[in-house]
Amino acid sequence: MLENLDQELMDAVKKSIRKDLRIDEPETTVPLDEAYVVTPAKQSLSTELLSQKTKTMLKDRADASAEALNRVSAELDSVDRDNVNPAYSKLSDLKSDELRLINENFLLGMHMANISDPNSVITMDSLAFLRIERDFGTFDAWQKDFIACALAAKSGYAVTAYNTNLKRYMNFIVDSDNRCLPLGTDPVISLCVCGDAYIRDYLGDRKTYVFAMMKEFGWDTIEERFKKTEKIAKALK
Repeated sequence: MLENLDQELMDAVKKSIRKDLRIDEPETTVPLDEAYVVTPAKQSLSTELLSQKTKTMLKDRADASAEALNRVSAELDSVDRDNVNPAYSKLSDLKSDELRLINENFLLGMHMANISDPNSVITMDSLAFLRIERDFGTFDAWQKDFIACALAAKSGYAVTAYNTNLKRYMNFIVDSDNRCLPLGTDPVISLCVCGDAYIRDYLGDRKTYVFAMMKEFGWDTIEERFKKTEKIAKALK
């Protein structure tokens, strides 16, 4: 999960990135000074269902993704906005990278935060269970649909999210074909099904990997996300 740094540290990081990218030179446009800085949340990943090499890879990937997003943010701060057109513009390329990296950062962070609970339990009176039953008919129906999304994704994520327009929880695929979630959705569960997240430990058996990760879903963490989403839904009413 991404989190904002304090202002002093954020300014220092922005200055360092701009220096690396050489975007403070006189010939560049005046920065908007709207760049943001993000950092990946640190997750313990205590599960025994993933190897240490895979856990290290996930953490390294989260770090690299956050760094890439910070660099894109800094470049966007000073990109030329006068010479743009539909055929090609640096702005368009950077905006495309920004969308991809924001998805990667948030969904990977959520994935790392909602797996690795060896004592995984969901109670029938929990908000998560009640809302899943309400919108999918049964908890088993949600599981079946979520697993299908995880197996159907080309390389990306299976996501359960609340759609504020339809006022219900739904399962989505985020991958190379479906690059982002629909407008007005707030994710509550994320499962990474990118090849490097499971091939080392499960070879090509994605189904066994999906079952293993869902077996250790951290429902306490997920429950807090449902509570947050319910507040959003209530406010929108």
